[in-house]
Amino acid sequence: MELSQLETFLAVAEERSFSRAAARLHRTQPAVSQVIRKLEESVGETLFDRAARDGSLTAAGELLRDYAQRLLALRREASSALGELKSLERGRLQLAANEYTCLYLLPAIDAFRREYPNIGVTVQRMLASHIPEELNQRTFEMGVISFRPDPAQFRTIAVYGDSLDFIVSPDHRLASASHVSIAQLGKELFVAHNVASPLRSKVIEAFQRHRTPLNMTIELPTIEAIKRFVAMGNGVALVPHLTVARELESGALVRVPVDELEVRRVLRLVHRRQATLSYAAKAFLQTLRALAKSQGPPFYYHVEPAG
Repeated sequence: MELSQLETFLAVAEERSFSRAAARLHRTQPAVSQVIRKLEESVGETLFDRAARDGSLTAAGELLRDYAQRLLALRREASSALGELKSLERGRLQLAANEYTCLYLLPAIDAFRREYPNIGVTVQRMLASHIPEELNQRTFEMGVISFRPDPAQFRTIAVYGDSLDFIVSPDHRLASASHVSIAQLGKELFVAHNVASPLRSKVIEAFQRHRTPLNMTIELPTIEAIKRFVAMGNGVALVPHLTVARELESGALVRVPVDELEVRRVLRLVHRRQATLSYAAKAFLQTLRALAKSQGPPFYYHVEPAG
């Protein structure tokens, strides 16, 4: 049973005449009769009462008419929905990010929603290390991470540059220092994030390289908790600048440069290289490009080479 057959069937039922249906469909009467005959063979029922001269439907025809009308209405609805999707009047943008990279997404999503208010947005919180695997599982379309996955499988776009900040409370003895060395931090109590990450590894390696103890005796589950604990006067921390920009501006925390610890981070938007992105995802990439152009660093838009 094909939708084109149902269209012909409904035309005959509505016109109550094979000849009038043929004229309406711009086809010959024998062609219309052949379509109806094939449809009857397909469903195994006679649909029109051939003895009647007014194109009356049989009981099977009456039943099929209801379903045919619903099926064709669904096709029109689907075509309309696809048109709305293409014109960005509906749809959903699905992203993944961890606690830190989600902060980058906020201004980007704000700009996107202002331009496309009818598109829904879902950001799933996830460990960055899991995002490539979930992309392959088609759980969502795009993710934001701070490392580069296999370029043969994933397309990455560098979208934000960030740094690592050494933070203390305003009352800490180092708060007024213009800069410090790693050696001066050997006796400090560090409040650390308890999630393993490339950033944590880089910090540990830096302290080992300079033969300085790294006392991470307190570990907390979120960067927000770390910030608040340090602001209360408990130890010091190393966190991405993006996560503490507001506290540094308000004076709740103080950033002290560390001579030997210049860690730069690049945030990347990533998606499967072979993926066919939705219209919403393509529009989001356009928004990111425009954001980088209008605001400049630390926002930027650079498609990284495949090799």
